[in-house]
Amino acid sequence: MAYKPEGYTSVAPYLIVPDATLLLDFVARVFSSEPVLVVRSEHGGIRHAEFRIDDTIVMCGEASGAPASNVHVYVDDVDAAFARALEAGGTEVEPLREKGDGDRRGGIADPSGTVWWLSTQITPRQ
Repeated sequence: MAYKPEGYTSVAPYLIVPDATLLLDFVARVFSSEPVLVVRSEHGGIRHAEFRIDDTIVMCGEASGAPASNVHVYVDDVDAAFARALEAGGTEVEPLREKGDGDRRGGIADPSGTVWWLSTQITPRQ
């Protein structure tokens, strides 16, 4: 038996958010992500969920008063992804721009409070 599920990386970001349903809706609208696993609590909330963005599984759970999480995601078209994030109810944290590191990047807070740093490499790193 394998030590991890097939298609999973050895390390997965784990987001603790006040409302995982908001997070799952946001990533579905922005990244076309579908939940891989959702475990509900006895009260109907989400105890644990997993979703895939491109080649990475991201895990999440709910807790009241959770601090804001931050996730950096490389996408093929940062302008289009940024626009989708705004349309999905995100709030701009930092506008899209190049900051001298070869990437065009901007930040969006989703309705659950997670800040997504969306980026496309413009100039290859040396």
